[in-house]
Amino acid sequence: MEGLQRCFVLHSRPYSETSLILDVFSEDYGRLTLLAKGARRKRSNLKGALQPFTPLFMKWTGRGTMPILTQAEPISISLPMRGYILYSALYVNELIARVLETNTPYPVLFLDYLNVLRELAQADNPEPALRRFELALLNHLGYGIDFLHCAGSGLSVEDGMTYNYREQRGFIASMMTNQLTFTGNQLKAISARHFTSPDQLRAAKRFTRIALKPYLGGKPLKSRELFIPRSRSTGK
Repeated sequence: MEGLQRCFVLHSRPYSETSLILDVFSEDYGRLTLLAKGARRKRSNLKGALQPFTPLFMKWTGRGTMPILTQAEPISISLPMRGYILYSALYVNELIARVLETNTPYPVLFLDYLNVLRELAQADNPEPALRRFELALLNHLGYGIDFLHCAGSGLSVEDGMTYNYREQRGFIASMMTNQLTFTGNQLKAISARHFTSPDQLRAAKRFTRIALKPYLGGKPLKSRELFIPRSRSTGK
């Protein structure tokens, strides 16, 4: 590659005694795996920089499955993530690492990722930011669903009516109520990515779990397991 690239480290793991393997999300190259030689040495100038949630300028060389990192400079300080907000940010990183193919550019999604990190860093409640990012991710993956029209009749959805989700078809007006049922009011909120009530947020979370499942497969997300002790202690 030529020049510096805006990037974030999604995850890192040790390689040999002195190096790191980095899972990186870059603005113009998408997700890729880099080898950071010597990054674990005590005197390495890379050691403190290669942390998640730190905006970086990075440069690498090589075209194989694991190019070599040659430069990494922080653009700014790391975005502050603490407590359950940190778990939410780790969830976003794991989503990207699990769902995106390597070496496929997603420049607009990169901006969505930057925005969700900024929102999380300032949030008391991470749920709205997470739902907006999940919906953006689905959109970039080509998951095109019309939330505003009944897939059966073509009519606009109505707030008080219920609609049953049909995979690859959309939402069909139905009297049946189950985990695949959403009200018109909920669908409008999901379409706008603007949530004004807990009910709308719960519906959005239910929908994104359904929609993301085929991309994630049967393997559970490790970041979700971090919420389990807290959920049990609070009775949630």
